[in-house]
Amino acid sequence: MKAFTKICTIALLALATGACSNAQNDGLNGTLWLQSSVEFKANALGTYRLGAMMLDAALEDKTWTAVPAEQRGDFAAKPPAVILDVDETVLDNSLYQAWVVRANGRYSSKTWGPFVDAALSKPVPGSLAFIKTAAAKGVKIFYVTNRSAPTEAATRKNLVKFGYPVDTSEDTVLTKGEKKAWKSSKKSPRRAHVAAKHRVIMVFGDNFGDFVDGYKGDMAARQALYEKHADMWGRKWFMLANPTYGSWESAAFGHDWRKPGPERRQMKRDALEAWQP
Repeated sequence: MKAFTKICTIALLALATGACSNAQNDGLNGTLWLQSSVEFKANALGTYRLGAMMLDAALEDKTWTAVPAEQRGDFAAKPPAVILDVDETVLDNSLYQAWVVRANGRYSSKTWGPFVDAALSKPVPGSLAFIKTAAAKGVKIFYVTNRSAPTEAATRKNLVKFGYPVDTSEDTVLTKGEKKAWKSSKKSPRRAHVAAKHRVIMVFGDNFGDFVDGYKGDMAARQALYEKHADMWGRKWFMLANPTYGSWESAAFGHDWRKPGPERRQMKRDALEAWQP
């Protein structure tokens, strides 16, 4: 809790210096939906239940792989594994997102780090039941996250706190920058690392980048890549809804967060397809 107190202090300072809590923030509706709506809970629960329904078929079909680009050679005899993103896929960080909205701020590693260290994230509905079911069937669980390497211990603590299986015989929490080859936010090297010794049968995430490396393309390129992999969705790839942040938002302004806030917002408005009465 001491680490998270730092975040609260920053929030109070922001409010005291004029960052009004009622100021416009693009994350308000998405965060409210993620944190409080039964619609989100039903969506997440349904996604994980669909994954559970596909487990037996995936285990029986030895040609089944959810990472065809990274699964090399004769993988039929390899033990099965599932890859899951962490943030907004397994763990719900809406407490942090709500703080960002109230402080009228945005994501910063200076505040995100203390939040992660405090291990306050909660389970995404359906995730724990699915993961325990998969593990009981002999499936190795890998958490492939873009949380930075220094946060791995706190991430493990947060997962174990709620009973998520975290293997101790090998590293199954694969963080960004943990190895030299993993410095990028692109996850294919870590998926390949898992696929080298396992048959990956499913991938779960809340961002396009949890499944493919081309997530930073423009909207047309992203649409084409989505369509290219149409057979994967709902069978081997399972997407959780996340309206609070992600590459879907930054695609509208070229993924350039250096642009001023008003310019980013205008580019997002310009990207809308609107009815013309």
